[in-house]
This record gives sequence, C-alpha cells and structure tokens, in this order.
Amino acid sequence: MDLTKYYAEDDSLETLTRRSLQLLRILYEKGKSTTIFTLHVKQDELATQLGISRQALNVHLRKLRDLNLVRTGRGFIDVTEKGMNSLGVSSAPAFILIKVSPTKRIYVYERLGELTVQRAFRIAGDVDALIIVEREKLDEVLKKLYSIDGIQDTRSYVTIETIK
Repeated sequence: MDLTKYYAEDDSLETLTRRSLQLLRILYEKGKSTTIFTLHVKQDELATQLGISRQALNVHLRKLRDLNLVRTGRGFIDVTEKGMNSLGVSSAPAFILIKVSPTKRIYVYERLGELTVQRAFRIAGDVDALIIVEREKLDEVLKKLYSIDGIQDTRSYVTIETIK
C-alpha cells in the first residue's frame, strides 16, 4: 500500500492512503481557485467585539451564509469571493514585479514584508520580487514602494479575469 506522510497542523506525522491522495488530486485538479479570507475566532469573542449576544451573531452569520457571503465551520469563518465583492474588494488581484538593487536586497525584502499585501515572494529571474495586491490597493502600495530605498524598478499588471 502506497502511503504518503505529511505533517498536520499540529506537527504530528500523518499518513495518506493512495485513495486519499487520489481524492485530493481530483479535488485540486477539478476545483476552482478562489480567494478566501479565513478567521479563526470563537463566536463568543466575535459577538463581544460586535457588542451583541452570541445568539444574535448566529442570526447574522446564518443570513450571510445563506447569501453565500461566508462559510462557517467549527472554529472558523471564511469570507467568500462573493462576500469580498459585496465589500467592494475585488478578488482579481494585481501583480507588481520589483527589481531591487543588489546591495539593498535584505533591507528591501524586510520592508516588503511589512506591507499590507495578499502575498509577497522573493523570486529568481529578471526581477527580484513579486507582490500580489488587491486591485483597489495597487496605487496605495505603489506609493509605498516608491519610498523604499533600493527599489530600482517596478512593473504592474492588473488581471482581467480568472481563467482557472
């Protein structure tokens, strides 16, 4: 039997059967890539932040879930793409490619890590870093990038639609 080992969230060693891996592969290949924001919070804590009872919170969450704006489960709440769109946040990102001065790379990478972006990567090739940002925040992030000493050049690309 072909077993593949991986580390679970709690760092314990788990094994997957061939069938489990087959299922995971099908889900991955046939699935649609989405942008989801997950919050791991107890409902009591969230109700307190809103200044409402847990029962009232459940009424609101049920309505949001019925409208497909959130998904809920034991210990988590996901804001779906539809939920993000209702907040005016686009799920179609913008990409910023960054060329960095070789003598300033460590400094620049530290500054990039401090930015409010979806993802930031150090990459190899003609450019040194790639940042993924919400389209609506592109201008704001570019202004911050221009103030970082050591960035030689940026190129921005805005997505039109998700193909897969």
